[in-house]
This record gives sequence, structure tokens and C-alpha cells, in this order.
Amino acid sequence: MQTSQRRQLKATIKCPVCQTSFQIPETDTFENLPSSFHLNRLVDVLALEDGSVQSQRCNSCDENNTATCYCFVCQDFLCASCFEAHQRLKASRGHRNVLIDKLQAQDVQELIHRPVMCSEQYHEDQPLEFYCEDCKVLICHKCTVVSHDRHSKTDTKKAAQEQKMQMSDAVAKVKAEMVRYESEVKKQTDLRKKNKIEILNEEKKMRDTVEKLIRDLREHERKMKDKFREIYEAEQKHHATRLENFELVATQLKSCFERCQSILERNFSVEILQTNHAILGRRNELLNVRKPNLYMSPHIHYLVEKELDLMDPVVVTKTDPSKCLAEGQDSKEVKERKETYFVIVTKDPEGFQCYQQDDKIKVDILTSEGDQLKTDIKDIEDGKYTVTYTPQCAGQHRVDILVNGQPLTDAPNQRIQLLSSEGKFRREIKLDDAPWSVAFTDSGDLLTLVPESGNKLRVFSEEGHFIKHLNDKHLDEPGRLSIASDGCIIITDWSDKKIKVLSPDENDLLQSFSAPECDQSPFCSIYHQDKFFVSYYLASCVKVFDKTGVYLHDIGFEGSNDGQFNGPLGLIIDKYNRLIVCDTLNRRLQLFTLSGTFLSKIDGKYFKIGIRPSSVAINSGGSLIVAEAKNSRVSVFCLI
Repeated sequence: MQTSQRRQLKATIKCPVCQTSFQIPETDTFENLPSSFHLNRLVDVLALEDGSVQSQRCNSCDENNTATCYCFVCQDFLCASCFEAHQRLKASRGHRNVLIDKLQAQDVQELIHRPVMCSEQYHEDQPLEFYCEDCKVLICHKCTVVSHDRHSKTDTKKAAQEQKMQMSDAVAKVKAEMVRYESEVKKQTDLRKKNKIEILNEEKKMRDTVEKLIRDLREHERKMKDKFREIYEAEQKHHATRLENFELVATQLKSCFERCQSILERNFSVEILQTNHAILGRRNELLNVRKPNLYMSPHIHYLVEKELDLMDPVVVTKTDPSKCLAEGQDSKEVKERKETYFVIVTKDPEGFQCYQQDDKIKVDILTSEGDQLKTDIKDIEDGKYTVTYTPQCAGQHRVDILVNGQPLTDAPNQRIQLLSSEGKFRREIKLDDAPWSVAFTDSGDLLTLVPESGNKLRVFSEEGHFIKHLNDKHLDEPGRLSIASDGCIIITDWSDKKIKVLSPDENDLLQSFSAPECDQSPFCSIYHQDKFFVSYYLASCVKVFDKTGVYLHDIGFEGSNDGQFNGPLGLIIDKYNRLIVCDTLNRRLQLFTLSGTFLSKIDGKYFKIGIRPSSVAINSGGSLIVAEAKNSRVSVFCLI
């Protein structure tokens, strides 16, 4: 094959070690391609054979014999004859010599780091001790005089140290980029899995829908068959009754006719005179009978009011319904019988506004009586949809929004509201995702966890101004966060079922531990008096760990009696060193000593059916703040 043809097929070749691409040389050899110093050293050290000839030769004699050993003092390879002479000489008898076929791992490392000799002719006995800054090559002492006399030279170790710093900086940058790409690989892998799950779920939804349609159609077919059978039997009965009437009259007329006909045929005067009166009477009776009408069956029609559309759309879109939101006219009062509107904003998975032509937006607005209002949706074709409607009566209205069949429920709550200790609204912080957990640092900054945005921790000032992101590589699926007295960040990780302690700047993972023989995920963790208190929702208990993360004991177990739990969530410790636990599914708060002894509870009228305490905090005045699930309410209790 010609060189040009080979180059047309493949112009470059990749190094199998570093994956760097090199141009295929014009010649048929590869001797000018870069080589690996480390691999070349290994080849020299181990004297690997090339065919039947060994590559390493004796450095002591001129006979070019194969080297059999190496002297670490003389730093020479020796053949068998030179090794015997080397052993006989008093000056070299005690040198450390190693046979090449008996090299150990430590010997190989020392041989790799032996001085590199010059390759120039007549300089072979000279080590490369200098580096030419002008030519960028290693040189020996003779080379400094012969071919690099006026060049800028430096010691090999010094030059290597300088370039080692450059290489270390390059390695650090490459490592940082590697970490970034590994993170992107993980994200891409997760997105790939998420996409697979989403497609499989939607396919299952399609199958379930079709199967339900088939079941409904079969049920409809059965009902219609029963209906047709019912109609058939009723109509056949009507026809049979009418037919029976007609047949009875017809039989009676035929009998009268045949009798009269027989009498007339016999023509017997006495018989005619005796039967005439009866025959005429029977005739009059039969002829005067009211004739039954024909029964006309009603026409039967199977009405198809709506043809079945099996071509349900499959929408492939970048729009993420969980990121979409509805924006209303907060500053403008909605009045009865006056047209008003709100705007739906579609967003991509990164939270940026996006427009997809195939997106399906559906809005249903219902009055308190269940009547549906007429809505008009205008597509602005930039990711915003204006929904116009006119309220017909006063009172609350229910708004259901579907984006590609998914409900828009969490969008309006993607915010943090700051309230005063009296419960008065102060300000809000809008986010592009729903906040999962918040806590205040010792400096007064607000730390919030937004898991849907790449497990990011965000820092805001007390005035609500965004300060920075703390993008954490230590978290997989973070749950709840709290701040220890020393400023460390405590986070429960629901993915690997561990409690993780991060440094205040979140750069370092200080601790990571889990409960032994427990396959449930921790929900909330707090730290007090050298102990971690961790709630386990599914295990229905609070587990206690020492400051090093060693498990100590449980507080409570599943049940509804005092000291027992059913789905514990939020935790807090008050100024009296009482552990307060949100016993969520039992709809109460329970108070314990730090050792786990039950003290009291808050329940009854405070948490009615459907109201479940889920999170707790204590304000600067010592009052207990309780957030309630399923009720959109915060309650304040005075602790005594």
C-alpha cells in the first residue's frame, strides 16, 4: 500500500498511554515518533530481548558482550567476564552487584533513577548533568564546551525543579478539569438514567392507558350487548303478542269460512235453514271484531358521538414541568365579572425560560361550586402563555394547570419567606427551585439547600441578597441541614443513608457516618453537647451518636403511646436541654431529656386530623415555631 493511500485512510495515530494524536510519518518507519522515557528505562533495565539479541550490553569492555549484572557503585552494566574481574579487584570487591535475572522491585526502581548517559559520540561515559535553556535539551559536561559553549545552561536538578513546578501547576489544572468533567460525566449519567426511567414510565403510562381503554371498551361492548339483547327480547315479545292475535282471528275466520263452504256444497235445504241464523251471527261477530294494528318496531341506532382517537401525542420537549411557574397580578385586585389574566412560564431543566412548539398547556379554573370558567390561552411563542378568564362570582377559585400532562403545583412556592418573631411578613427570596431546608449561620447569613439544582447550598444575607453558591461534591441526595455551634454544616444524605459533617466553608468533609444494621435513610440531624440526634422516619425512632459518629442508643420505637413514634421528622433542643421531636403521623410533639426519658407532649386540639407537625425551630425569644405539613401553616408555642 502506498504512503499516500495509507494517509488517506488514517492520517494520525494515538499513543495508547496518553491518547495524544501524532501524524503518521511520511516514511515507512516510526523511529522519529516521541517515545516514553519511563518505558525505555524499563526496557533497558530488564534487558528485554528483541528477537534473539538482548538490548543491554557491557559498559566495561569493548567486546560488546551481553550484560549479566549491574554494579550500583560503579553504575555500570557488566558482562560475566568483567563481573569476575570486578569481584577480584580489591577496590571493587565490596560493591553492590545484582544479577539482571535476579532483579528485585527495589533494584528496578534504583536502576530507573540511575544517571542518564550522553548519547553523543565520544561522550557515552558522561552523565547528562546540565540543561541547555536555548536548545531545550539535556547535555553532558563535554557538550557544554563542544556544542553549547555560549548557550544559557543550568543544572539538571535545578531545571527539573523549575519545570516540576510548571508541571505540578499543569497537573493541578488538569486535575481540576478532570474533576469537573467527572462531575459532568456523573450528571450526564444521572440524566441518562433519568431519561431512561422517564421514557419507560411514559411507555408504561401509554400501555396502561391503552389497556384501560381496551378494558373500558370491552365493558362498554358487554353493556351494549346486554342492551341490544334486552331491546331484542322486548321487541320480539311485542311482535309475538301481536302475531298471536292476528293468527287467532285468522283461524277463527278460516273455521267459519270452511263451515259455510261445506254447508253450501252439500246444498241440503233443511241444514241451510237450521244453520243460517247461527252462521250469520258468527259472521257478524267475526267481522265486527276490532282489528289489531300492526306493531311497528322503533328504529335502533348505535350513536358514535365521539370517534376514538388512538393517536395520542408523544411530546418530546426540553420543558421541565417541575421548573415551570405561574405568575399572577399580585398588585392588582381580581374583580367579579372583570376580565383578568395570569402568565404561565415554561422552563428547561436548568431553570431557564424556554419555548417548545409541541408543549401542551391546559388550564381549568373552577368556582367554589364546581362550575368551570371559560379560559383563553394565548401562546406568545417565547415560553410565556397568557391565560385570560373572567370570574363570574365572588369567592375562592381552584386553578389546575397541566404542562404536558404534568400538574403545576410547586411553582408558586419556590421561595423563602422571612417573618419577624411576631409572625409578620418581612421579605421573600425567590428561587428557581423549591427550597428543601434552611438554617442561619452564626454570622446571620441564611443557608438554604436546593437539591433539584445540582445539590447546591446557597448563601443569602439576612436582607435576602444572594451571596454565593456552595457547590458540594460530597452530597448525593441531601435531605435536611442544620448548623452546629462551631459553624459546621450537618446534612443528612438520603442516597447513601449517612450523616455528613462539612466544614463551615463546605470545602472539607469532616465526618461521614451511618447507623449500624439500619438500611433506612436519616431524615434530620442536630448536634448538641457532643452528641448527634438523628430522626429516622421509616424506622420510627431517634438514634443518638457520639461526637465521633459512633452509635450509642435509640430513643423511642414504633407506636402511639408516650415515648413512641410514628414517622418522626423535625428535631430541636430548647434552652432547658429538652429534645423536641415532631411525631408527625401521630400528630403531636414529644419532649424528652437528652438521655431519652419521655417528659411531655403537645397534641389534641393543636393538631387536628390532617394537620401534621413536620419541622420545628426556636426563635430568639425562646418560642417554639412549628411548621405543619398538609396545612400551609406555622404555629407558635410558648415553652414553659
